[in-house]
Amino acid sequence: MILVSECLAGVPCRMDGKSKPVPGIVKLVEEGKAIPVCPEVLGGLPTPRIPSERLGDRVINKEGEDVTAAFVKGAEESLRICREYGCSFAVLKSKSPSCGVGVIHNGLFDGGLTAGNGVFADLLLREGVTVMTEKEFNLTADS
Repeated sequence: MILVSECLAGVPCRMDGKSKPVPGIVKLVEEGKAIPVCPEVLGGLPTPRIPSERLGDRVINKEGEDVTAAFVKGAEESLRICREYGCSFAVLKSKSPSCGVGVIHNGLFDGGLTAGNGVFADLLLREGVTVMTEKEFNLTADS
């Protein structure tokens, strides 16, 4: 079973109230081969919501509010779901403060990027789950 970011499965749960469906991921969910989660929603944040970016160990929204606790709560609940379904592999939304892998927004809300992982991606990696972004998934799906 594969864990996937819910927005990649076509669910409009992103901060802008939209989704970013990836056909191959949508198909995996439809076939019952993937479990979609949105750590931000599971952490209690609304859709749509004020944009947030990771700045060090904290997550700050564009209005300057520290929303780290919601991100951590959502990451922990998503990890619980990951374990419940026995997922050892995850495809997560790139650049996200929750799900980004390797590169995330820099915390300055200027469109810039920095090396790092989202809160949930970090947790999965510490737990030994293999993680990739939808961009990497598309490259392997095209091969």
